[in-house]
Amino acid sequence: MQISLRPTWTEIKLSALKKNLLKIQKTIGHGVKLMFVVKAGAYGHGAAAAAGFAEREKLAWGFGVSSVEEGLALRAAQVRSPILVLGSLYPFESFVEAINNGLLATISSLDAAAQVIEASRKLGKKAVCHIKLETGMGRIGARKPAVIKIFSELSASKSAVIGGLYTHLSSADTDPEFTARQLGYFEETVSELAGYGVDNIIKHAANSAGLLNYPQSRRDMVRAGLAAYGLMEGFEPVLSWKTRIVFIKTVREGTYISYNKSFRAPRPMKIATIPVGYGDGYIRRFSGARVLAGGVRCPIAGNVTMDMTMVDVTDARDAAVGSEVTLIGRQGNEEITAGELAAAAGTIPYEVVTLITSRVPRIYV
Repeated sequence: MQISLRPTWTEIKLSALKKNLLKIQKTIGHGVKLMFVVKAGAYGHGAAAAAGFAEREKLAWGFGVSSVEEGLALRAAQVRSPILVLGSLYPFESFVEAINNGLLATISSLDAAAQVIEASRKLGKKAVCHIKLETGMGRIGARKPAVIKIFSELSASKSAVIGGLYTHLSSADTDPEFTARQLGYFEETVSELAGYGVDNIIKHAANSAGLLNYPQSRRDMVRAGLAAYGLMEGFEPVLSWKTRIVFIKTVREGTYISYNKSFRAPRPMKIATIPVGYGDGYIRRFSGARVLAGGVRCPIAGNVTMDMTMVDVTDARDAAVGSEVTLIGRQGNEEITAGELAAAAGTIPYEVVTLITSRVPRIYV
């Protein structure tokens, strides 16, 4: 992929992705499967490219996506590994597309169980399902009594296959007591389902924080997203975000910069304009952040606009039109992480990278 004429792009370092996935596999051991979560465009990294690379390098058992559409996009990109749709399938007719394309469907209710059985019968194809147990996330999933009924319905079916049972840990990075309760409820449910052949299916609960902080949560498989992309401590960041200066000027003391006179120069300053803004996912809440120019940390001057942002490059003496500017990543001895931007915006690192819009080219290196 070539950089567009508008010089703003991300670089996706595939060697870092491989290093992170191998580190996760080493952590969990080779007896535990690794599902690489590539929903939301692989957290802004590009799902088809990330999954395709991981499949070619044999770095994951399969992939997790949010919707049938995301799964179909991977199949269109010739990804052939197992793909689990982690979201609730609705309308239920979407089970037809999932089954036709060999996607694993999440079942979170008795209605969904009935629909997937009916769809698989009509198509004459097996439907492989993973049942979602609600343990405290409060998003989708069935509680234990309903899960037992779902197991019974699917087990009695000749067209649907139970491939797994899973839950999601809501607070594995913040609340050990609540996480222990979630895992305890999961284990209770597994025990009660022993008579249904639960030992022959994949049981999974751990996300990135879970697999690192709670070895008992690893079970048969883990679902890794944040750690794989290097958005957690101890893992190498995979994505860097760059642009170039397209305009530069010296302003007098008292000069206003950006909308609503949001910045007033306290002294004569050198102000650079970079072609990136909230239309690219560099949101207005980053207005108090910094970028790297000439290896120097330079503050944003005024509000981020839709397509352009102004930067105080007074201390970056060599800054000129065409100079590279780093929004996320390393330049010289300095580094700006997605976590730093997230702190400036009062959000989380994976929101920062997921918000990078499709008009920003992804360059795979």
